[in-house]
Amino acid sequence: MSKAKVALRDISPIMQALRNFLLGRKHTNALRFEPFLADRTQPPPAIPDGVAHKHSQNYYYTRDARRDVVPPIDVTKVLIEASSDKGAPKKAATVAPTPGQLYQWDKHY
Repeated sequence: MSKAKVALRDISPIMQALRNFLLGRKHTNALRFEPFLADRTQPPPAIPDGVAHKHSQNYYYTRDARRDVVPPIDVTKVLIEASSDKGAPKKAATVAPTPGQLYQWDKHY
């Protein structure tokens, strides 16, 4: 028993051309038709072993990412330590730390 080929549901070719012209691109049909689906007989993935693939000496606390969290750094203490000299009184630095070079957005004006 052979299956009869069923036409894909869409509008007429003239209306497709008009739709594509008005959209400014080729329309992508959101309906899922069998010829456009992937086969279900995909081979199993070949994933390389990771750091937690062995059960021996693989404790939960050594690979728990939540235990890598540390308390926040007090920026004012870091600034005071950075601006302090041996004999001068400690005061906060006037320059805030930046994560690299600043880009001057308004330089072209």
